[in-house]
Amino acid sequence: MFVFVCAGCGARLSIPLSQVELPVHAHQKYGNGFQLPVLMESGTFAVEREPMGPPWRRWEEIDPEEAAARGIHAPVHFLSDGTPGAIVIAPGDVRGTVFIQNGGGYCCGLSRGDGPNMACEACGLPVAIRIDDCSLWQAVWLAPDAVHRLPVADADSTGLSWAELLAEGKGTPPIEPIGTWGRWRGLGRMWSWSPQWEAAAGRALAHLLAASHSRSVTVPDGLVAEVFQHVLDAWLPAVEPSRRAVLAGPGLPDPDTDADIILVPTHPQTGELWSPGGSDVSAYPVPLPFGVWMWMAFPERDLQHPASGTMPDGVLRDDPPVPHPHHLFQVDQEILRHTLVRLPADGSPWLREFHKNPTQRMRAGLL
Repeated sequence: MFVFVCAGCGARLSIPLSQVELPVHAHQKYGNGFQLPVLMESGTFAVEREPMGPPWRRWEEIDPEEAAARGIHAPVHFLSDGTPGAIVIAPGDVRGTVFIQNGGGYCCGLSRGDGPNMACEACGLPVAIRIDDCSLWQAVWLAPDAVHRLPVADADSTGLSWAELLAEGKGTPPIEPIGTWGRWRGLGRMWSWSPQWEAAAGRALAHLLAASHSRSVTVPDGLVAEVFQHVLDAWLPAVEPSRRAVLAGPGLPDPDTDADIILVPTHPQTGELWSPGGSDVSAYPVPLPFGVWMWMAFPERDLQHPASGTMPDGVLRDDPPVPHPHHLFQVDQEILRHTLVRLPADGSPWLREFHKNPTQRMRAGLL
């Protein structure tokens, strides 16, 4: 575990924190006017390895070799030349800071604006950006050049094994109520596809496209198909034989040797990608956040529905079942694009074609 202190005066700025994987949805903007919860669980932090924030450069100003060295293999509008290594924590885990009045707010709250909006209370050094504007995940981003990380003595930093994670069973439900600032149906909430699922699907879909080898791809029936199949069918050529994707991971049978693609979890603490035990498995691994994968692999029974399909005679209930969204699942387009441009297209002719006109193909994909 670690605490973060001010680089200027050494004052403590956080409670003790354990490092975890950076959430896929860390930079997600979800809709317009929605209330998203806190990004990080209390007691945790994550690190953004890529540069963040200003200064920015247009794609035309960047040498192709420099872009490739940074892992960017297709055109983007802008690239950040900010300092990499920003640290994100839960707002409630911050200590010893005050707000800076820098005009960085928007219609419903604070956002990145013109830079740091929080300073060290002891010395006044700008140290962080507080984000709580609508449609953004609430978080505090510590500036990597304004804070230092110090280990906490005698703190237990042992990570969980895959078996322990499986036993905990923390799945992320695919449908949830989203806060809407009281504008929808007078209640301030609406049932929708989970923003976390839309973000996770954006990253996973990019890998599915890269693994397609310009052929059609089939995924398991049920919830996995509802998330991916309609977009894969719309985008990929109907070339047979199809590439077959299957779910794999802890607690599931070993994937078939004829599976071309495996949908596997990433470890929520280390970010490690689960891999089969056998060395002869050559399937392309597609990453999913553990909570999303957990629900896909072991979907929880909706306790609001009777197991028999009907209520017993003489039993009444007044709790309606969780409503299903009245639209197709939509992957997060920005996270899809962010992932795609970071996947080398050398071995995928189809992916090279996608890079030439991504916007048109996305519109054709029923997103």
